[in-house]
Amino acid sequence: MEELHSVLNGISGVVWGPLMLLLLVGTGVFLMLRLRGFPLRRLGTGFALLWQGRRKQGAGDVSPFNALMTALAATIGTGNIVGVATAIGLGGPGALFWMWCSALVGMATKYAEAVCAVHYREKDTDGHSVGGPMYYIKNGLGSRWAWLGTLFAIFGCAAGFGIGNTVQAHSVADALHGDLAVPKMVTGLVLMGLVAVVLLGGVKRIAQVAGRLVPFMGIAYIVCGVVVIVMHADAVPQALGLIFDSAFNGQAAAGGFAGAGVAMAIQFGVARGVFSNEAGLGSAPIAHAAAATNNPVRQGMIAMLGTFIDTLVVCSITGIAIVASGAWQGEAKGALMSQAAFASALPFGELFISLAIALFAFTTMLGWSYYGERCAQYLWGIKAITPFRVVWVLAIGVGAMANLSLVWIVADILNALMAIPNLIALFMLSGVVVTLTRQYAKAKPASDNEP
Repeated sequence: MEELHSVLNGISGVVWGPLMLLLLVGTGVFLMLRLRGFPLRRLGTGFALLWQGRRKQGAGDVSPFNALMTALAATIGTGNIVGVATAIGLGGPGALFWMWCSALVGMATKYAEAVCAVHYREKDTDGHSVGGPMYYIKNGLGSRWAWLGTLFAIFGCAAGFGIGNTVQAHSVADALHGDLAVPKMVTGLVLMGLVAVVLLGGVKRIAQVAGRLVPFMGIAYIVCGVVVIVMHADAVPQALGLIFDSAFNGQAAAGGFAGAGVAMAIQFGVARGVFSNEAGLGSAPIAHAAAATNNPVRQGMIAMLGTFIDTLVVCSITGIAIVASGAWQGEAKGALMSQAAFASALPFGELFISLAIALFAFTTMLGWSYYGERCAQYLWGIKAITPFRVVWVLAIGVGAMANLSLVWIVADILNALMAIPNLIALFMLSGVVVTLTRQYAKAKPASDNEP
């Protein structure tokens, strides 16, 4: 078993090494430059479209707003609590700065993914809109590249059972067992029942639940996080200064010299940022392909808000709270570090983080169930949907009670393998994204915030 751990850790170190991180960030920079900063310039337009997108605005299954909520359901999760703490614990406060940088360019990646997803989507035999990397690879790059889309679907289907299912169930079971002494079997059974009820309604039910839960949990987390930061207001200027200084001069707990500290800040900041917002992995465009819109650029501007909200808002709240409270200098690691930060200002801080992990993980399971279902449908047809849902629900119970040390590593590897076909496609289809964007920009004045 130890040998297997060692081998898998070695593979994970390669696929999530500097080359992959450079590819992910490089794709975002490349797209941002080709688009001449369009995602950043149209950030305000994106929020205006999101508000208007509460109602359907064209062909599709769910409103543009609920499409983003479905994507956010999968992205806002343990990465925002555990991932940020891990990045700061291993890379120092400067990791948060590099997380912000990766998110800014990641907005261009997420924008391009959604544009391609809507532009190249299809209707299945039941009349539902389906799309994502496997479809824009097949329809955008042609039949000779279809094998690349198949690879993405295989990796996406398998990865979902790791990062989007068993790992999430295990996190919830651990948190509730540790803080409230809830038996792990009970947590597993409750999660299985709740997820099953939602999945019976298909994508529309998932989107409706996400459309209500995600705003609620996001606002609640932000409010409590802001309270923590306000309680440590006198330390916030110093914390921000430390974040920027250590991003370039090094402040990591390990490394031995400043250069190593900076390298670790960049590595863990970018890696955990991508883990949290999923820009470049190719998962979110599967949800945006179901949006009821007739304009891929409009949905792209809504989609890029996912990266902004996830990393530049939610992750920032966690990171600043951890640094300002001094929790990053204590013995606590991972989720315990976030708990220590919130407990320093809130009497119920530890319990709140445990419940937040539970709620975030639940919505992540819903979002990733849809991603995996669409990948399975692409591989085996619409007949695969019901068996997939049954296996998905059963896997939750296994995850809640099993030892998942190997699953974490395998899930990391599969996520990286998902990203490779998607990033190749985005590079090759960047010209299409630019053309569609220019056509939209010519039709709409720069100051137009949409009717």
